[in-house]
Amino acid sequence: MSRYLGIDLGTQSLKAIVYDAEQQGVIASASSALELISETDGTREQLASWWLSALHEALAALDKDILGSVVAIGVSGQQHGFTPVAADGSVVAPVKLWCDTATTAECEEITSAFGGEEKLLAEVGNPILPGYTASKILWLKRHNPEAYRQMATIMLPHDYINFYLTGERFAEYGDASGTGLLDIRQRQWHRGMLESLDPERDLGEALPALVGPADIGGQLKDSVAEQLGLPASIPVACGGGDNMMAAIGTGTLAPGRLTMSLGTSGTMFAYSETPAIDPGGELAAFCSSTGGWLPLLCTMNCTVATELARDLFNTDLATLEALVNDSRPGANGVTVLPFYNGERTPNLPNGKGCMLGLDAGNTTPANILRASMEAAVFGLRTGLEAFARVGCDITDIRITGGGSASPAWRQMIADTFTLPVRVPALDEGAALGAAFNALLVHRGVADNASASASLLDEHIRFEESATAQPNQKTAAAYENAYGRYRQYVEQLTPLFE
Repeated sequence: MSRYLGIDLGTQSLKAIVYDAEQQGVIASASSALELISETDGTREQLASWWLSALHEALAALDKDILGSVVAIGVSGQQHGFTPVAADGSVVAPVKLWCDTATTAECEEITSAFGGEEKLLAEVGNPILPGYTASKILWLKRHNPEAYRQMATIMLPHDYINFYLTGERFAEYGDASGTGLLDIRQRQWHRGMLESLDPERDLGEALPALVGPADIGGQLKDSVAEQLGLPASIPVACGGGDNMMAAIGTGTLAPGRLTMSLGTSGTMFAYSETPAIDPGGELAAFCSSTGGWLPLLCTMNCTVATELARDLFNTDLATLEALVNDSRPGANGVTVLPFYNGERTPNLPNGKGCMLGLDAGNTTPANILRASMEAAVFGLRTGLEAFARVGCDITDIRITGGGSASPAWRQMIADTFTLPVRVPALDEGAALGAAFNALLVHRGVADNASASASLLDEHIRFEESATAQPNQKTAAAYENAYGRYRQYVEQLTPLFE
């Protein structure tokens, strides 16, 4: 049999799927919800023990015979989370997540110690932003020195799940590039960055070995296999960050393709055959998990904008869709800046949500709901110019995540970007990408992006009825509304700095 287990450790839940390559379909899936520790100072944390409990719960819900037929495993994980692991394998502190913005001061300190943002872009490829792992390491040193002393290995969330499954401590280039510690051109840890974090301790000794896209990270431990109901000693592929795995799951392994993920956060990424470093600093210069590079834009507020607006008016999803369809592009002059969780693009960790342009004639639920949906799209739209700057000529958009189910949102994206929008038939996102990663490693083509793309094009299909083509008339209206949005962001930015 050719059945592959894909595990995706997200922020809100852990999901597990089994993909049957012969049937070309997902034959089993389950998920387990995760809690989130939130504080007013921007803290966003989870306990690693919650992840393991969720893993066991999700796999326990799958058919035992199907699990018993799995031949390889791939793991996806939320990027940037800092998991400090002791020599005995215990996690010594709560895990600070990608959406944690409590480390702004540490970002500035690391950037200064390294020699400034321009030097960071020139030597490492990425600036140090609050979401990245680097600042969280310095934060732990400062706020929990005992845990920092006990830390033997710095792991990302997907690294930790791999460690639990195999007992091996390793990291993968794509996910590792989101730490801020990797020279993305050379694909190796940058000594100068490590010294900027701690000139007295050799943090290189705490970083796991790096593996490439074709490498098997390890074999499933017998004890874990027995507990999870999986065959012992099956290979565990290198896996990667959720964005890298979503790129695999949507077939964004060739130039011209762009994946947009509409979840709590919004992300866009494209495949590049060369390092894609944005001089404007809006795109993250990440490695892909297939041997290339994955320039990526992330906004921290996507579906959260519509969810908060729906809560405000006690509106269900069907009503949201109807109200948005009954209103006009541009929301009759209402503009929302959706920086409810702070923001990464633009880099405003202290940003706040704003509703602007309200008057006696346009202050309606329909306009505010539409403006909230438009705001999420406009935040991502800023990335189109950035992709052009790094030489990515985008020809089609593939969308995934919760927002992809909305016809109104799909058409809004097509009109705002003036590009066709397609929806994969299997919208399992990063979990499917993790299963595909295991398939590619198992088939021996994972380090060849062209061969991987050709193989996966046989497996990835699209919902043709969900395809949205741009409408030139409404595109013009959105261009005006987008210009208004950018003007508001520019004028209000000084209030958030």
